[in-house]
Amino acid sequence: MLTEDAQARARSEGLDLIEVSPNAQPPVCKIGDYGRLKYEQSKKDKDARKKQKNWELKEVKLRPKIETHDYETKARMAERLLMDGGKVKVTIMFRGREITYTAFGRKLLDRMAQDMTPIATIEREPKLEGKNMFMILAPRPVPSGPPKFSSMKEQREETEPAAAAVAAK
Repeated sequence: MLTEDAQARARSEGLDLIEVSPNAQPPVCKIGDYGRLKYEQSKKDKDARKKQKNWELKEVKLRPKIETHDYETKARMAERLLMDGGKVKVTIMFRGREITYTAFGRKLLDRMAQDMTPIATIEREPKLEGKNMFMILAPRPVPSGPPKFSSMKEQREETEPAAAAVAAK
């Protein structure tokens, strides 16, 4: 249909001539309400933004000479952040002469990666930058198992009341 004929037909119906595909040969147009089309498009864009997943990068800082309980506390925090859907940057801070023993930091990061395997994947391998060594963990879309440290805390809480009851007798 000629452009002038299409425009005349759209005007007679009280609507607009909307170009759908300008690069096609010949260009494709439709007759409709342009204001309504813009409104529907803005609703689609708003829905797409709402469904989009925003990744937050949170940081968990460790030292190379960390004790077991402190490590478990930090690992539990990392698990919680990963379960909430954010990425976790695990940082080992070296001070003074500790920098000569980066192997300890690497072992610690490898241990953290191993412990987080059921719920996270390694996005960036451990890397030394200045006096800090870090790696980035991203949550798995579908966890391959239960979190290690959260379940340890729950098991302890279940056994502690029983132990307290035995001690009270």
